[in-house]
Amino acid sequence: MIPRPENPLVVALDVSEADRADALASELAPHVGMLKVGLELLWAAGPDILQRIGSHGPVFADAKLHDIPNTVERASANIARRGVRMLDVHALGGEAMMRAARTGADRGAIEAGLPAPLVIAVTVLSSQSGEGLASAASLAFEAKSSGLDGVVVSGEDVHDVRTVCGDEFCLVVPGIRPAGGNGHDQVRVLTPAAAVEQGADYLVVGRPITAAEDPVGVARAILRETR
Repeated sequence: MIPRPENPLVVALDVSEADRADALASELAPHVGMLKVGLELLWAAGPDILQRIGSHGPVFADAKLHDIPNTVERASANIARRGVRMLDVHALGGEAMMRAARTGADRGAIEAGLPAPLVIAVTVLSSQSGEGLASAASLAFEAKSSGLDGVVVSGEDVHDVRTVCGDEFCLVVPGIRPAGGNGHDQVRVLTPAAAVEQGADYLVVGRPITAAEDPVGVARAILRETR
């Protein structure tokens, strides 16, 4: 990835109340690298929440687009027009769809006079485990070949993906839990220190921070684990 982020922490604002998300964003933005807006918040508050959260800091629009290329291109353009720093699609949508996402995001950003967002692809969801899943490394290679900037990949697959795709490819790792933390519904979890050691660029953390009595304190403690 060029350049690697100074602050690797991405906070997942996985709540259904816009005011709650806004308050968390305001509190956490000075201490984290990015604020993730996912499906729960997008469907509760509508797409305008991207700009509202973006008024506090860089936004990762966790849209997980997966549709025909034409639809994904247009959706990616619409998301990019809202000034997000990053957006994602599903790698299983195929190379044509991923290329369309790249084209749409670039077009939307140009039309809005904004920097183009990073476009990344989800490989294997961190709530999944077991045999029979697509290879994260092969999906990541397809994403890179399609012109995307990186992938969402589980911690246990970071080494393999980094080996296949090289250092100049952004790896976003969800399912991060502080040492001794609860994995909740994430099967493929990793501690912050282990994820960074294996080559992660961004670490996505949700409930351990957003459900804490002191979200900023927890965020700072996680960052200390990565240094």
